[in-house]
Amino acid sequence: MNQNKTFTRRSALRTLAGLPLAAMIGAPRLAGAAAPEYVFKYGNNLPTSHPLNVRAQEAAARIAQESNGRMEVRVFPNNQLGGDTDMLAQVRSGGIDMFNAGTMVIATLAPISAITAMGFAFSNDQEVWNAVDGKLGNSIRAAFAKVGLYTLEKMWNNGFRQITSSSHPVATAADLDGMKIRVPVSPMGISLFKSLSAAPTSLQFSEVYSALQTKVVDAQENPLAIVQTAKLYEVQKYCSLTNHSWDGYHLVVNGRAWRGLPDDLKTIYARAFNEAGLQQREDLVKLNTTLQDDLSSKGMQFNTAEAQSFREQLRKAGFYAEWKEKFGAEAWALLEESVGKVS
Repeated sequence: MNQNKTFTRRSALRTLAGLPLAAMIGAPRLAGAAAPEYVFKYGNNLPTSHPLNVRAQEAAARIAQESNGRMEVRVFPNNQLGGDTDMLAQVRSGGIDMFNAGTMVIATLAPISAITAMGFAFSNDQEVWNAVDGKLGNSIRAAFAKVGLYTLEKMWNNGFRQITSSSHPVATAADLDGMKIRVPVSPMGISLFKSLSAAPTSLQFSEVYSALQTKVVDAQENPLAIVQTAKLYEVQKYCSLTNHSWDGYHLVVNGRAWRGLPDDLKTIYARAFNEAGLQQREDLVKLNTTLQDDLSSKGMQFNTAEAQSFREQLRKAGFYAEWKEKFGAEAWALLEESVGKVS
């Protein structure tokens, strides 16, 4: 389980094909097997073919093996347990034990989380990992602890977000003027696109496909892996490579459930998911190198946007000044320690 695997869409599907169907929804115990002492339910909003679910299933299998069956992790993908805000509420109440919270979604509980989604803050993946594995990430995890959530050390990768549309490509900030675009249920997403003169609408991810299909919104923004695995290419024609925001997942655990685990199981659990997270980061980077060709073959038209016009519009609209004040000087300094001057 510890060795890295070359990841492709085909290897993801082969991995999933080798799992029994019950593994996708929480495998029952084999007849005669001792009942696990601890069972954790892990809910997420991503399709089973996404790298996150492939690696999560591997982590769950590893935990079962290394704990000698004392602990079982049941993975519930693809919004089986509700939308993002539903699962976030459930993990706080103890209805589920773990949820991979997107940076902007969980910012409704701990606003500092959204700082890693700051518009055009990061230039590359290494800048991201320097920030989230370092002092800034530690500050974010400490904020989650204050609202009753234990957070695993390593964030998982969702990648840089791109804009897709059914109406026209986005090459400069002016192309967003008046565009009806879906954003996550988060103040940061709304603020970013309002500052760019778009018309953002907050929807849970489970509602995105139908909203695009019925023209409730004309556009959305997500990393390419989400566009591909959620089949958004079926309802979107243009994909503009803006890299406007980085997104990742905090694996948050109900605090009471975590404290209830013996120390040896905490070690096994954290090691399995943190090491799987490092592998998933690389999986997504490799996958993104192939996705543009794949999506083009499905009819999407690509263009590369010019970042400078967006940054200028955000400065002009007071976006950076507003969020620097909201996050506070200390958090802003930790961000700039990793990426250089943002505004």
